[in-house]
Amino acid sequence: MQYKKLINKIIVLSAVILLILQISVSYADIEDEEPLSYNEIQNEIIQTSATIEDTLKLNARIGLIYDRSSKTILYEKNGQKQVPMASTTKIMTSIVVLENANLSDIVTIDKKAAGTGGSRLGLKLNDKITVHDLLYGLMLKSGNDAAVALAIHVGGSIEGFSNLMNKKAQEMGLVNSHFVTPHGLDEKEHYTTAYELACMADYALEIPKFKEIVGSKSYNITINGKSKIISNTNELLGNLNGVYGVKTGFTNGAGRCLVTACKRGELDIITVVLGADTKKIRTSDSIKLIEYAYKNYEVINIKEIIQNEFERWKNLNEKRIYINKGKESQIHLKINELPYEEIAIKKSEKDSIITNFSCLYYLEAPVNKNQIIGSAKIQIKDKIIGNLDIMAEDIIQKKEVLDYIIEFLKLVP
Repeated sequence: MQYKKLINKIIVLSAVILLILQISVSYADIEDEEPLSYNEIQNEIIQTSATIEDTLKLNARIGLIYDRSSKTILYEKNGQKQVPMASTTKIMTSIVVLENANLSDIVTIDKKAAGTGGSRLGLKLNDKITVHDLLYGLMLKSGNDAAVALAIHVGGSIEGFSNLMNKKAQEMGLVNSHFVTPHGLDEKEHYTTAYELACMADYALEIPKFKEIVGSKSYNITINGKSKIISNTNELLGNLNGVYGVKTGFTNGAGRCLVTACKRGELDIITVVLGADTKKIRTSDSIKLIEYAYKNYEVINIKEIIQNEFERWKNLNEKRIYINKGKESQIHLKINELPYEEIAIKKSEKDSIITNFSCLYYLEAPVNKNQIIGSAKIQIKDKIIGNLDIMAEDIIQKKEVLDYIIEFLKLVP
């Protein structure tokens, strides 16, 4: 009898433990179930902005500032480390959907999407909703059920959609990202870096519909013909000057995550915070990154600076180049360009731009158009930002016998 009672107690205890585990797992991936209040966010903005210095001290494990003009990193803390990304995954999910689906398509929710846990839009079996509204549910409400519904609609299955995500990552040149799911719930082979996540956000923000979605504080979607208002989980949107997106995220493995796009004046940046222990830290560190960038950086027209310096150098050196056996004695030079016109630079380094030009001063004809005859190294302080080619602007042909005869006759009195 006592043995049976012991067995029953073990069974009951096991059931309780399983229930606790199920609850902990399901809540581990719920996106911002208790967002910071307006007053909490404003206090964080005021307190954090007031303490910004020339150096950054982040509490999150990973942080990064990305300049959208030059596609370069302004600041990073473990920015190249492969880590889980939680619901910031949905940035890539949106890219793939927007490039492969018709927004007006109506999706019927299947069992798999309806049964997806974690952060949810609240979709049920056989619900009908457009791809357009699923995208809003994906990016504002961070619906994992919306992610699965979109993945199955576009890719035929989660695996098929993940293949599309990985293919897109390869096309974008992302070598440290790999996708297994469309929603970002923790999986061993699902990871990215802060830098590549910023690249994804930068790419996505060039898609007008994506930018419109992530810039919405709320939206009225329609499920089965009935309206439902959903709100954006991005607490900085509408509260911090210049913020216009992008995405929050949370899982046990990834911690609290936030990708933010912000523009003030000419400076357009993306900040990434990954691995924050609390929402307060995630918010505070994101504000730190943003305010640090706008306190310390400004945008300059690097193309204009390089061109002006090149013209000065060219005026002194172009005539010094000797073309042996060339029909023309004077060569005209040009320089290729950086892939961007503007770059964000530290205000303290505005006078530290260095341009070093070098070229060959003896050439054998013929000289081809765009033939490389020199190079330019562009630095900001000790950092090289570009190595450019100096090229011949036009063809210089080699002299023929007739040319020599004509030259000789000109010398005869």
